[in-house]
Amino acid sequence: MDRDRVDQIIDRYQAEASALIQVLLEIQSENHWLPKEALERVGERLQVPLTRIQHIATFYKAFSLVPKGRHEIHVCMGTACHVRGAPRVLDSVQDLTGIKPGETDGELKFSLETVNCLGCCALGPVMEIDGKPHGKMVPARTADVLKNYE
Repeated sequence: MDRDRVDQIIDRYQAEASALIQVLLEIQSENHWLPKEALERVGERLQVPLTRIQHIATFYKAFSLVPKGRHEIHVCMGTACHVRGAPRVLDSVQDLTGIKPGETDGELKFSLETVNCLGCCALGPVMEIDGKPHGKMVPARTADVLKNYE
């Protein structure tokens, strides 16, 4: 992410330090992670110490300090999904992508995470990709769903 784009995002919030989280969320949304250069620029422009920015970026799970894939896969492991077969769905996703939870593939195509609940328990097991839920998942359907995100 280039410096000018970071500045545009900061300018949208009038360079107010109180908008730090919103600025970071926009950078994360566009870039899929928070590069150190972007954090340094945010610190300069908002007059917030880099250590404070890094504290916030590591505290909230929505932020990543390492590159993420273009498509973020979340597999729900909450009770309702778990008892309906979520562990098998997760195994299938791992086999198909070659990554484990917390990892990103080498092509920066997919990142995989497990979550405790996606809020649609009646559809369990649920796999969410880029915010879109895919309910009543079974291992046999995971390949069909993933190929839509090539």
